[in-house]
Formats: sequence, structure tokens, C-alpha cells
Amino acid sequence: MTDLKGQPRVRVREVGPRDGLQMAKSVMPTCAKLRWIAAMVSAGLWEMEVASFVPPAAMPQMADAAEVTETVRRAHPRLFVVALAPNLRGAQNAAAAGAHSIVMPVSASEAHSQANVRRSRAEQVAELGRVVNWARSLGPSAPRIEGGIATAFGCSLQGLVPERDVISLAVAMSEAGADVVGLADTLGYAGPRQVRRLVRAVRQEVGAERFGNLHLHDTMGTALANALEGLDQGVRGFDAALGGLGGCPFAPGSVGNATTEDLVYLLETEGFSTGIDLARLIEARAELRSGLPDEKLHGRVALAGIPRTFKKAIVNDGASYGSRH
Repeated sequence: MTDLKGQPRVRVREVGPRDGLQMAKSVMPTCAKLRWIAAMVSAGLWEMEVASFVPPAAMPQMADAAEVTETVRRAHPRLFVVALAPNLRGAQNAAAAGAHSIVMPVSASEAHSQANVRRSRAEQVAELGRVVNWARSLGPSAPRIEGGIATAFGCSLQGLVPERDVISLAVAMSEAGADVVGLADTLGYAGPRQVRRLVRAVRQEVGAERFGNLHLHDTMGTALANALEGLDQGVRGFDAALGGLGGCPFAPGSVGNATTEDLVYLLETEGFSTGIDLARLIEARAELRSGLPDEKLHGRVALAGIPRTFKKAIVNDGASYGSRH
């Protein structure tokens, strides 16, 4: 995928308003969420996971999911609005609120599946199939249904997750009708060699066009190295959270996502156009701090400042730069 100037385009999906907030110590007020989202949209983010449609009792941070999704959809018509839903009811609520795409999580770890959605892997794949069938009944207005494989690279509850289990799960989700299937390093345990093997195998099984985003956490400090390996394997969609917030409350030890600011810096210096203004993205941290003053924010670029040597991805004589193959 390229932008209008011919630059290799990589999709950066901001997941801070969903994954970033679900581990926050306090609940961010709805008005503050909307200001934060607006600041990120102004920075050029054009794809965002804004909410999780789960019971408020289980996750108070998402009690305003419908209001946030509806408001964002109206206020930012060019934004591709994504929501997470663990079941059919959540998917229906997300669609009613205006989500363009709905992520259905399916854990590769049986232990995490039970902790996260209280179903086995097989039961959650069946639920994914029900969501797909419902979505298809909506016709042209149907949201896209994404299958997200959680704990694909390891689990703090189960430990090792065999790669063959992840691959077979990806095939099962594809056969259930998921429009795309992505991989999530929920615990941040992955290293580049594991990313290389698993991304390559899953893309081969489900097809490159059906491979979705790579969702990376930075627990072990390997998120950016893993993103580079993903690029080498043809991945062109990555999840990240402003300030490196996030984690899974049902996976002990899961800490922050890949930091959006650092990922954008990396991608642009590698020659991949993101369409994002890095300086304005860093400025959006002020709205995040305002809404969650007690949360620690991460990010090397924000701390050090944008280097004077930094240049956004450019095109020379019409050639598409940035391919790492």
C-alpha cells in the first residue's frame, strides 16, 4: 500500500483509548478521552481502536464505550474507527455505535482464554463464527470482523504456547470467516526470530491479504525490534499506544504496548510513510497527561526530543523507498 506520493505506507493503529486505558489506575473522564482522541487525529492518526464493548463491571474504563464510539465517528468522519468485542452482543453494540471494524480476540493459550473470555479456544472460535454470520446478514453496511490471536507468542498463565497451536488457530479463524487475522504479543515475550517464524507461517496459511495487524507489547524492550522483523516479513499494519500505556488485566505481567511515538519514528526513518506528524503526536501526550495525571508515560522520542537529523520518509525520482526485503 502506498500513499499519494508513492511512499510505502504502513498503517499505524492507535490502541491507547482501548488497550492503553484498560490497565489504568483511574477512569479517564469521557470528555478527556474525546479531547485526547481529537489531538491524535489532528496529528494524522487515521486508524484508531477507541473502545472495548465489555460489561462495565468488568472494566469500568470502558463504561462509556458506546458514547465514545458514536461521538468519535461523528466528529472525525475520516477516521477508521475500531472497537474490540469478545462476543456477539458486544459486536452488535459496537456496530450500533458506528465502529467500522470489530476485533474479536481469541487466545492461543487455553488458560488465558478462560481468564479473558471464560471460554475455551474452540468455543471462542465458534463465537467468532456467529459474529461473522451476523455481520454478513447486514449486507453492505456490515463492519469488518477481525480475528486477533492473543498470547500468540507466550503466556504468563500457561507458559509456552506451541507455534503449531497458533497456526492452526489462525486457520480455524480464517475458516470461520474472519476478514483478517492478526497476531498479538500480549505479554511482550516475543523476540525477532519468533516473530519471523510465526508471521511467516501464519501469512502462508491464511494468505498475505488476510493477515491483519501485529500487536506488540514492550515488556522485554523488544517491541521495535519485533516491528522491524514484522516489516521484513511483509507486515504493513501495527498496533501501538501513545505513551506506551496498556496491558491485559487477565494476563499477569502484561505491561505497556509499543509506544506510538517511537514506532512512528522508527517507521519513518526506515522509509515507510505513516502520514503522521511526529511533533504533533508528541504534543497529544499533554491531553493524555491531563486526563490521567497519575499514569506514567513512556517513550524515548518524547523524552529525548525529535533529533534535528530526523526526516520523514521521502521519495526520490518516483521510486518507492522503504522496502527492507
